[in-house]
Amino acid sequence: MYYHLILSEKCNLECRYCYKKSLEEFDNGLDKKFKFDFSDPMDSEVKISELKKFLEKDNDAVLVFYGGEPLLQISKIKKIIDEISVPFRMQTNGILLDKLESKYLNKIGKILVSLDGDSTRTNKNRGSGKYEKILENIKLIRKNGYKGEIVARMTIAQDCSDLFPQVMHLVSLIDEKLIDSVHWQIDCGFYKFDFEEDKIKKFFEEYNKSVEKLINWWGENIRKGKVYRLYPFVGIVKPILEGKTNCGLRCGAGHSGYAITTSGKLVHCPIMNSIENFKAGNLKTKPCELKKFDCKTECKDCEFYGLCGGRCMYWRCAKLWPKVGDEMICNSIKNYINLIKEKIPEIKELIEKKIIKKEYFDYEDYFGPEIIP
Repeated sequence: MYYHLILSEKCNLECRYCYKKSLEEFDNGLDKKFKFDFSDPMDSEVKISELKKFLEKDNDAVLVFYGGEPLLQISKIKKIIDEISVPFRMQTNGILLDKLESKYLNKIGKILVSLDGDSTRTNKNRGSGKYEKILENIKLIRKNGYKGEIVARMTIAQDCSDLFPQVMHLVSLIDEKLIDSVHWQIDCGFYKFDFEEDKIKKFFEEYNKSVEKLINWWGENIRKGKVYRLYPFVGIVKPILEGKTNCGLRCGAGHSGYAITTSGKLVHCPIMNSIENFKAGNLKTKPCELKKFDCKTECKDCEFYGLCGGRCMYWRCAKLWPKVGDEMICNSIKNYINLIKEKIPEIKELIEKKIIKKEYFDYEDYFGPEIIP
C-alpha cells in the first residue's frame, strides 16, 4: 500500500492553480455535500513511533513525503528515514531540494518535481525564477549522485492548452538525463467557480489536438526503439499488454493508496484531508481494514471505465462542474485512450520483432502520477 504522508499544509510557493483554491468552494455549497473538519495542525504532529508501528503491519508499505511542501519539514523527513525501513518517495515543488543531504535524498527512490514545461510556462504558474531554481537543484542532486527517478509533474492550466511544446521541452531534459519521465494533470473539474463553457470548450479543442500530435510523435519514436515514459501514455499501454481489464482508480486512492494527515487520520486522497466523509481510519487501524472506495457506481456503464477508473475520486464525488463540463473532460479522456489503442497492434508487432521490449512500458503504480489527466 502507498501512504502519502502530509508533512505540512504550508507551502513556500503560491502557484496560481494550487489546490488550496478548493477551500473557496466552501462558500459555494460544498459544505452542504460534505462534513468538514479543519482542526488538523498545519505541520505534522504524527509520532514517528506510531507511524512505524502502523507501517510494520503492511509488508508492502511505501511512504510518500507530501504537502503542502514536504521539504519544509526536512528535520522530520530525516528522522523518519533514520527510524523507519520502507521504500520512500516524494512529491515536491523542488525549491528546497538542495537542502536535503545526499545520504537522505538518495534513499528516496522516486521524486515528483513540479515543472509545467519551459521556463516561461513554469514561471508564469509558479513565480519568477522558479524554473531556474528547480532546474539548478535537479542538476545539483544529479551531480551529487542521485540516481532515482525524477518525474516532471505538470499542471495544465485552462489558458495553457499547448501540451505538445511543453512536453517537448521536458523531453529535452530527459535526453539530457536530468529527469526520467513526465506526467500531467489538467486543471479542470476541481473548482465550481472556474467553469466557463465557451472557454473550456476552446481549451479542449486545442488540448485534444495537442494530445494527438504528442501521441503521434511518441509512436514515431517507438518505431525507432525509444519509449519515452510519458505516464498518461504508458499507463494505458501497460494494462492492455497485460490483459488487465479493471484497473480501478488509476491513482490508487481508496484501494491501493491513502493519505496520512498531519494529525494521523487516514483519508482516501490528500486533497480530501479535511473531509470527514472520506476518512478511512487512523494509525491504529490495521492497513487491511482501511475503508475502500471506487468510482464504479458512477462510471459502471462506461466502456472506458476499466482503463480510466473514474479519473478522480474528488471530481466524481464533489460534482462541481455542470454535466456539459464533465462530458468535455470525459470525452478528452476517451479521445486519448482511443488514440493510444490505435497504436497497440503496432506496439505488439514491434515487441514481437524485438525492436522494443514489453518491459519498456513498465512503471511503478500509485507513487504519484495519477495516470488519467
